[in-house]
Amino acid sequence: MESAITTPPRRVMASPRKPPSLQTLRCSHLLGRTTKDVSNNSPRRLTCCKATGGGGGRVDRRDVLLGLGGAAAAAAAGLAASPGGALAAPIQAPDLASCNTPEIPDTATGLSCCLPYRPGTAIVDFVPPPASAPLRVRPAAHLVDKKCLAKYERAVALMKKLPDKDPRSFAQQWRVHCAFCDAAYDQVGFPDLDIQVHNSWLFFPWHRFYLYFHERILGKLIGDDTFALPFWNWDAPDGMAFPAIYNNRSSPLYDEKRNPAHLPPFTLDLDYNGTDSPIPRDQQIKQNLTIMYRQMISSAKRTELFLGQPYRQGDQPDPGAGSVENVPHNPVHLWTGDTRQPNGEDMGIFYSAARDPVFYAHHGNVDRMWHIWRGLRPGNTDFTDPDWLDAAFLFYDEDARLVRVRVRDCLDPATLRYAYQDVGLPWLNAKPATEAGSAAPATGTLPATLSQTVRVAVTRPRTSRSQKEKEEEEEVLCVEGIEIADHLKFVKFDVFVNVSSQSGAATTAAAECAGSVAMAPHAVRPGKEKGTMKTAARFGICDLLDDIGANADKTIIVSLVPRCAGDTVTVGGVRIVYIK
Repeated sequence: MESAITTPPRRVMASPRKPPSLQTLRCSHLLGRTTKDVSNNSPRRLTCCKATGGGGGRVDRRDVLLGLGGAAAAAAAGLAASPGGALAAPIQAPDLASCNTPEIPDTATGLSCCLPYRPGTAIVDFVPPPASAPLRVRPAAHLVDKKCLAKYERAVALMKKLPDKDPRSFAQQWRVHCAFCDAAYDQVGFPDLDIQVHNSWLFFPWHRFYLYFHERILGKLIGDDTFALPFWNWDAPDGMAFPAIYNNRSSPLYDEKRNPAHLPPFTLDLDYNGTDSPIPRDQQIKQNLTIMYRQMISSAKRTELFLGQPYRQGDQPDPGAGSVENVPHNPVHLWTGDTRQPNGEDMGIFYSAARDPVFYAHHGNVDRMWHIWRGLRPGNTDFTDPDWLDAAFLFYDEDARLVRVRVRDCLDPATLRYAYQDVGLPWLNAKPATEAGSAAPATGTLPATLSQTVRVAVTRPRTSRSQKEKEEEEEVLCVEGIEIADHLKFVKFDVFVNVSSQSGAATTAAAECAGSVAMAPHAVRPGKEKGTMKTAARFGICDLLDDIGANADKTIIVSLVPRCAGDTVTVGGVRIVYIK
C-alpha cells in the first residue's frame, strides 16, 4: 500500500536455488457462499463512474446493495461487510446460466465460450487433496522422457475424444480461458462489467486453478494420479526455444496455428516486439536472463508489483498487470502465435490461446514463477486482503462436478499436491550492465499518443534516500491513464529512465529500462464504456536508480518507447509514488 508509515527494514536473503516450503492458508468454507437466483427480467442498469487514470472506475457498492432485491443481494454475497467494518467486495463466481456471446474478432464468429451448464446443477466447495495423495511433479518440457511423453499424449488424445459437450473435453477446456478473457460472464450484480482474469491480482490464482483441474482431468483419463503437466522452462537457456515435444505433427500435442519461423531450434525472445532480433543466440539468452532478473527481482519487490493491481466487485476490468504477466507472459503468447492467421491464432490472442496444448506448458512456468517469487526474499508475500483471498471462481473437476474455489484455496502448491522439477535459476544474478552517457532531454508532454517516443520530466518527491528508506518503501514509477483504442492488436511500449539513446533503440535488458507494458490481444465488450481499454502500469525503480547513479536526482527523464501498435495507445501521465 502507498504509505509513509515506518516499518522494520527488510532483510534480503541469499538467493536460493529452490524456494522454501510455503506456509499454507487454510480455507474457511463458511466464507462468501452464494446462492443464485436467475431471472429473465432485464437487470437494473447501474451507471458506472468513469474510470480514473488507473483504469479502476468503480460503482459504489453501497448503492448496489440498496438497489438489489433480496435474491440478487444474496448472489452478491461478496459485498458483505468485513469484520473490520469495511465493505468487502471480492469478485464472485459468475452465474453460469447467464452467459454472453464472447467478444471475439469478426473472423471467429459463431464461437461459443459458455461453460456447459444446466440450471440446478449442484455446486460443491473445493476441498484440497489429502496430504497422503501422491505429489505430482511437473517436469521441464525439454527434459520429458519417452515414457512421460507417451502418457501425456495418450491423456490429451483421450481428452480430445470426449464429446464436445462434456466439460472435461478438450473442446470445452480451451473455451474456459476464452470465457474469462473475452467478456462471456458479468460480475454478479454488475451487468455492465465483465469478469476478466488478466491484468489484475486475479491473474496468477485463476490460472493456477485452471491448470490444476486440467491436469487432474488428464490424469483421471489415463488412471494415473501422479500425472503432471510439463512446464515450458523459458527462463533457462535450455528451455529458450519452442518445446520439441509439441512439434510432432502426428502428436495430439501439435497445433497447426503456430509461427513457423519460431519452431525449434530458433531462440525465444522473452521481450518479443513482433519482429525477430538479428542478434546471436548467446546474446539473446543473456538479454533474456537480464529481463527475468528485472521482472522477478529488481522490479518486483512489492506484492502488487508482482501479482498485479487490486480488482474487486464493481471495478472496471484491467486495473494493471504484475511484472511477469506483462513480460514475459504476454510476449511469449505473441511469439508463439501464427502470423499467417488474421489475429495471431492460436496463442497470439486470448480467445484461442488455450486451443494450443503448449498454452498449458507456458502457464505452468508462469505459475512456477509465482512459487519461486515467494521464496526469493522475506518481503515477497501474497496479499492478505480478504477481497483477494475470497475471490471465487467455478471449474469442472475430473469427475465433471462443478466446483467453487477461492483464491485462498490455492496459495500453496504442496497443499494442491503438485511441485516443479528443480532445474535451477540462472537469472538470479543477471543484473543489467550500465552504459555511460547523459540522459536524453525531455521532448514531449502528457497526455500523448505513442505514435513516436515521448520523453517527459518527472519530479521525484524524495531524493538521496538511505538504504533503510529504500527497504521500507519501494520507489514506484506509475504510468497512468493508459488507453488502448484497438485492443485486438498486440500492444507494447517500453519504459526507460534517463536513457541516453535518442533513437529509441535501447534494449530492454539495459539498466535504464524500468519495464514494459505489453498487452496480448483480447476483446472488450462494446457499448459498455469499453470501446477503449483502460489500464495502468507500475514499476519498482529503487534498484534502477542506484544502478544508473540517479538516486540524488530531483528530476528524471522517463521515455515511453512504442514497439507495437503505439498509434492506438494514449498515456495520461507519469508520476512517482512510494509503497511499503
